[in-house]
Amino acid sequence: MTNLASNLVATAQAHPDKVAIKLDDAELTWSQLHGLAAQAAGAMRQAGLEPGDRVALILPNVPAFPVLFYGALLAGGTVVPMNPLLKSGEIEYFFSDSGAKLAFVWGDFLSEAVAGAESLETKVIQSGPIGPSAEDLPAGEPIGSPVERADDDTAVILYTSGTTGRPKGAELTHRNLDLNAKRSSADIMRMLPEDVIMGCLPLFHVFGLTCGLNAAVRCGATLTLIPRFDPAKALEVVQRDKVTIFQGVPTMYGAMLHHPDAATADTSSLRVCVSGGSALPEQTMREFEEKFDAQILEGYGLSETSPVASFNMLDRPTKPGTIGRAIPGCEMKLIDADGNDVPAGDGVGEIAIRGDNVMKGYWGKPEETEAAIPDGWFRTGDLATVDDDGYYTIVDRKKDLIIRGGMNIYPREVEEVLYTHPDVVECAVVAVPHPELGEDVGAAVSLKPGSTATLEDVQQYVKERIAAYKYPRQIWQLDELPKGPTGKILRRSVSPPTT
Repeated sequence: MTNLASNLVATAQAHPDKVAIKLDDAELTWSQLHGLAAQAAGAMRQAGLEPGDRVALILPNVPAFPVLFYGALLAGGTVVPMNPLLKSGEIEYFFSDSGAKLAFVWGDFLSEAVAGAESLETKVIQSGPIGPSAEDLPAGEPIGSPVERADDDTAVILYTSGTTGRPKGAELTHRNLDLNAKRSSADIMRMLPEDVIMGCLPLFHVFGLTCGLNAAVRCGATLTLIPRFDPAKALEVVQRDKVTIFQGVPTMYGAMLHHPDAATADTSSLRVCVSGGSALPEQTMREFEEKFDAQILEGYGLSETSPVASFNMLDRPTKPGTIGRAIPGCEMKLIDADGNDVPAGDGVGEIAIRGDNVMKGYWGKPEETEAAIPDGWFRTGDLATVDDDGYYTIVDRKKDLIIRGGMNIYPREVEEVLYTHPDVVECAVVAVPHPELGEDVGAAVSLKPGSTATLEDVQQYVKERIAAYKYPRQIWQLDELPKGPTGKILRRSVSPPTT
């Protein structure tokens, strides 16, 4: 049986009374987590969920997330984790594209989800701290043993924005996620049941889902949750819960390092830290390791690779500034524009990945799948170099991706919203530097002659229609945007005005 939920059953049997999930004073043991997930699975079946049906989760980092995530898997469902900050129009697309039958939503985000599901058959169910109430989801016969699923059955659909068109759902199989959790826990972090993992990465994001939740479930470690990252809270939780493994994006490391509480917090329990999402400045890495006496391992991955593809490993020398070497079960290489291999030391190429971590494909999009994996090698769109020891260094992004504090934002998606403003004639969304987040969202706009709309009006318009982390923080006006010979806007020639 290959259902990913089998790991929860095995861990609940091996460590029934050990704390599995913690959120401040609230705790669930492994047997309690399994029991709640089994009840949720039975209730979902009672609500009409069949194996393979999609279940959307719009939840912050609260115990209900693992309960409902594993509950859906126990019932044989496919989980669609979604960012709680999405607006109704975005939610409608995700529900519609995935064909979600059920959606479990935290109360704060209920109105947007209900609006998003208005014209669809998706049943929206409010969730409390450990799941929905019996009133919102009537009980069924608990499902304690996982419904049998095949290796290549889809366990999770993770939506990733494309440079063109609407977001695509990366289909990650039970085998993809199980093996990547194993590689993350055993091969990279050397995770043990005695470990306490900091759960400040969002669980709806593949980094937190695989390296945090699924890795903890696989080895019986404790996951202590923070619903919204705050450096003071993170330092407090490290000290309070004796966190041994910290997982974060570079902005989290910088925020903790420079927080006043860093001087007095007891972080002596930290054993290893892992960083991903974007490049970690070497200066930040050195200062953090020196202040907190804990090694940082930097790695790389994508939603389409479950996510981990490469890492600096504990049993090998680490090379700051690199994303390490390919993990076991994964092959990486560089290719040129024609698909030919670029040997080590021969310059820059696009990273291509093959292995047991590569997705099944994009949900309902065979042409996009073929374009991304034409020959068994997944084209990442990231440009890098590789040295003779097999360590990769990202040098640029082929795609026009903006990484804001570890969150991926694609300009096209923001531009689509800008273009719906009645006074916007042309626009281009680009990355602008930010001292803490690394990058932020900037937008150049050209407005209709005689328009009375202000730039603040346009900014507010976008803010109301897109997730809060995506709207442009910097916006400026141009008479006309730079264009190429075909009339295509040259985004790379757009930059904010100098003051």
